[in-house]
Amino acid sequence: MEFAQVFAIGVFLLAMVLIVSEKVHRTVVAIAGTAILLLFHVMDFETAMHHVDNNTLGVLFGMMLFVAVVKESGLFEYLAVKTAKMAKGDPWVIMVAYVLLTAVCSAFLDNVTTVLLMGPMTLTICRLLNVNPIPYFLVEIMASNIGGTATLIGDPPNIMIGSAAGFTFADFIMYDAPAVIIALVVVLVLFYFMYGRKMHVSDEDKERVLELNEKEQIHDPKLMRQSIIVLVIVVVGFMVHGQLGVESSVIALGAAALLLLISRRDVTKALLHVEWTTLGFFAGLFIIVGALVETGTIDTLANALINVTGGDVFLTMIVLVFASAIISSFLDNIPFVATMIPILLAMEASGMDVHPLWWAVSLGACLGGNGTLIGASANVVLSDIAGKNGYPISFISYLKVGFPIMLLTTGVAAVYLIVRYMLGAL
Repeated sequence: MEFAQVFAIGVFLLAMVLIVSEKVHRTVVAIAGTAILLLFHVMDFETAMHHVDNNTLGVLFGMMLFVAVVKESGLFEYLAVKTAKMAKGDPWVIMVAYVLLTAVCSAFLDNVTTVLLMGPMTLTICRLLNVNPIPYFLVEIMASNIGGTATLIGDPPNIMIGSAAGFTFADFIMYDAPAVIIALVVVLVLFYFMYGRKMHVSDEDKERVLELNEKEQIHDPKLMRQSIIVLVIVVVGFMVHGQLGVESSVIALGAAALLLLISRRDVTKALLHVEWTTLGFFAGLFIIVGALVETGTIDTLANALINVTGGDVFLTMIVLVFASAIISSFLDNIPFVATMIPILLAMEASGMDVHPLWWAVSLGACLGGNGTLIGASANVVLSDIAGKNGYPISFISYLKVGFPIMLLTTGVAAVYLIVRYMLGAL
């Protein structure tokens, strides 16, 4: 390997070690890694900036700003109390409801948007019931990544695969959604045995919550109505942004701007609630992973995955679903999928049936986001929300729960693909 490739791999591995150790803040690690790569000329500044996913950062910034304004209306407190009363104060029933809501929203909204909306609701309900919100945050992270796997617009890799392979929205519902439903059921069962059985709320706390009037939680009825209207526009916008020919970041930034304009809220105050450390972390991480792309490391890895199977479609499918998941737990799945697309197209041109391989990459890359705390944008955003409110989720504590569950749900996806093949449904 050339010096640049070895150096890029070294910087990436060192960054991962420091992030896992949590001795240095992950944003500092990401920025320092970027600076080192630029100082040693592994790539120039212009190339580094090319690897920063401005669309992802735009979605993050826009929705953080949007949620900062919505919070002032009392909408999250209203929904939290309403949910708690419908569930009769049962913490496990509330968790199931939040998991399903998170998964469904993530299928039609950006995952980050979903967790930005769910985070404040979760904090409110857990404080009302006096229960630990960390199990809720953990399962919501997983539900967001699993739910986002189900549709064409649920996760960026699916958008890329749909465009390259010519798959429609209905195709993803037909091929990915069944595996997603099974995986979601498996996660709920696991969380019941891990946390659900131990969840207890005192009669006093339960009664206090049931006596609350959800309408009294609304601080600004006019802002709440405006927020709901703009939120509906956001949902529709995310669903049709491809047909409109605009990036999802344009929808997010436009929603924030629209709500700020019609509500006349203080933009300076709203900007104070933007998670700037999260944005800085992602910008740096994009560049560190970009160095692996520029030096050919990811390309080499992707080719090796194919070569090890000897071109056998069935074996390649199984290898791809697990390899995509494990790699996507530590690397951004966007550059990985971007690397796999031309390889699969070349295999198709040579006469190989790659139809099942597209779904293996889709399921693996999206479900793999649950493996580590940095595996997906939603993980980082929700963990930051938890930490800033006094409930830190460490890399290791998440890894102990997330990685085994990621492997299990990936196994579910692999079995699903095998059965579907054996039945000749593909």
